[in-house]
Amino acid sequence: MMRAFELNELQQVLNARQQGDNCTIHRVVTDSRLLTAGDLFVALRGPNFDGHDFVGAAELKGAAAVVVDHQVDTRLPQLVVTDTLTALGQLGGFNRSLFHAPVFAVTGSGGKTTVKEMLASLLASKGEVLATEGNLNNEIGAPMTLLRLAPEHRSAVIELGASGQGEIARTVAFTQPDVAVLNNVMGAHLEGFGGLDGVVRAKGEIFTGLCSGGVGVVNMDSPYASVWIERLHRLKRRVFTFGVENGAADISASLLQMNADGSWRFVLDDGTDQLPVSLQVLGRHNVANATAAAAAWVAAGQPLTQIAGVLDRCTPVSGRLSPHPLSSGALVIDDSYNANADAIKAATDLLAQLPGERVLVLGDMAELGEDSPRLHAEVGHYAAERGIERLLATGPKMQAAVDAFTALRVGAEHFTEQATLIERLKTLLAPELTVLVKGSRSAHMDRVVTALIEGEH
Repeated sequence: MMRAFELNELQQVLNARQQGDNCTIHRVVTDSRLLTAGDLFVALRGPNFDGHDFVGAAELKGAAAVVVDHQVDTRLPQLVVTDTLTALGQLGGFNRSLFHAPVFAVTGSGGKTTVKEMLASLLASKGEVLATEGNLNNEIGAPMTLLRLAPEHRSAVIELGASGQGEIARTVAFTQPDVAVLNNVMGAHLEGFGGLDGVVRAKGEIFTGLCSGGVGVVNMDSPYASVWIERLHRLKRRVFTFGVENGAADISASLLQMNADGSWRFVLDDGTDQLPVSLQVLGRHNVANATAAAAAWVAAGQPLTQIAGVLDRCTPVSGRLSPHPLSSGALVIDDSYNANADAIKAATDLLAQLPGERVLVLGDMAELGEDSPRLHAEVGHYAAERGIERLLATGPKMQAAVDAFTALRVGAEHFTEQATLIERLKTLLAPELTVLVKGSRSAHMDRVVTALIEGEH
């Protein structure tokens, strides 16, 4: 928990107009339902709510004070600011400024949560780590994570996401990382960025908030690596690179071997030391994620040899290639957390390398803009090319994937209703069958996984 603050102190941080007496603040909250006595309630505005409507509820629950964008009718002390979301970021940044242990920031189109969790596991060998919970990586989640920084933490890993230009620039400005990792860029959330070039620029914003003496960690396997490295040079920040089977990188994974279950063994080499790694998590792309986490560790001045065995113990993040053996003998791989075309192709590569009959189950990909029909067709075509025996899909956009698959081979089916797809899947479950489930969060493909697992009981 953050240390206690005086309201007068926070008034100066926010350059706010203060109404009411000074008081002690023990915690900052934005959800009045979670509020307890002594909390500071920040009244945020959203598309479907206005936190100012809940100031009364905050008062009843014992809030110490409120942050508002206009003076409200309450007996509570209030800090009046121009914009409460900006104020929340300033509060997070203020608490971060009091923290002198290393702060790491991670972004990318894919794998950022896995990299965050792997890096947190590495850092835990040095003491208590604060890490972003779940996917709370936006302009609300990032400052709320920073507000949890406390003296007992020896490091922090902050995940930064974005749905448009400028969002990472704003969140990294108050995060002020010592090390910033840009894992990759894929065709994700294209709608909010104006195309892939927009995503490249937006993800590169993570380097603009690096503290003095900070280092940017860049994926040398990305075709956009030179863009980010040039940006770091302009910012006069140090560059550290990583790659898979890439001798030009500062740290690289080599001697890759796939295990029978789809996990990988490899050797990390930073030019000084070599470290054998045997991952529990599935998929070749997780070799890159593990290398990114190790790169951040080494970029922070830590020896590679100190993390022997740690990456080996990392387990899958929920909804990201999590294997679930069924009593029928079938295996369900839950990759339902989110999806873009590149991520579906990576999951398809994993599925194609597993023995037995393979079933790829897909839900619609969201936020692809005018590229959506082409990208949906692309993943269907790719699955057929890789020899996947069956493609079962749901959602109107995935009809294009089914059509593209069918143009090359039989075995594709489209379902208007998810419930019908689930019933069809249940008829297929048998020994030596592997089912991989993936789709954007809005497709709710986690419900398919849950239905298959619960159907066992």
